[in-house]
Amino acid sequence: MERHLQREINNLKDRLLAMSAVVEKRVADATQSIVSRDPDLAQTIMKGDYEIDELEVGIEEECLKILALHQPVAIDLRFIIAVLKINSDLERVGDLAVNIAERGAFLATQNQICMPFDFVGMATRVQDMLGNSIKSLVNLDIRLAHRIRAEDNKIDAINRQMYDMVKTKIAENPEHANCLLHSLSVCRHLERIADHATNIAEDVIYLAEAQIVRHTPETFSEE
Repeated sequence: MERHLQREINNLKDRLLAMSAVVEKRVADATQSIVSRDPDLAQTIMKGDYEIDELEVGIEEECLKILALHQPVAIDLRFIIAVLKINSDLERVGDLAVNIAERGAFLATQNQICMPFDFVGMATRVQDMLGNSIKSLVNLDIRLAHRIRAEDNKIDAINRQMYDMVKTKIAENPEHANCLLHSLSVCRHLERIADHATNIAEDVIYLAEAQIVRHTPETFSEE
């Protein structure tokens, strides 16, 4: 029975990693649709959202089956709980990629994209956070998980700065207000993806150490 449980847990982990790869690519493609002003790529992302929804449902059903059949305890139980939560976070990231693609489809119609901030820089940092959150799960890398939590504070600060930048730009160029507001939405969606990456990192800490760090300040330092 124990061997069968571990086989199902390993299969569940493989399914979660496969889903994460799909989600990471959607986020990368969504940001690329803005950089390259590619409405066709944006439309592809929007039309493919159902695929991630189906993956989420399949993983959730597998978790519930394992819970019912094997009644796991200790770290196996924590793993199932973590997978259920991470599965939900990944699905939300997929939704946010669609939201970014929708903004990208609109911005591609504009003569000039009004990005009053370093979009590529912010997108790169957020994508790194998402990828590292999955890497921390694969390797049970607690130090990396704490580093992701610390990075989220920096993304939050960037997001707050964007509001002031956009307000200033709208005042200076009111004719660009619609474009600027779409740009602000993109920034907000990226910030939310960073939040979900942080949630995943916190679930990894829970999985490895049985410690709930949600709502506690991050004290990690590279020094």
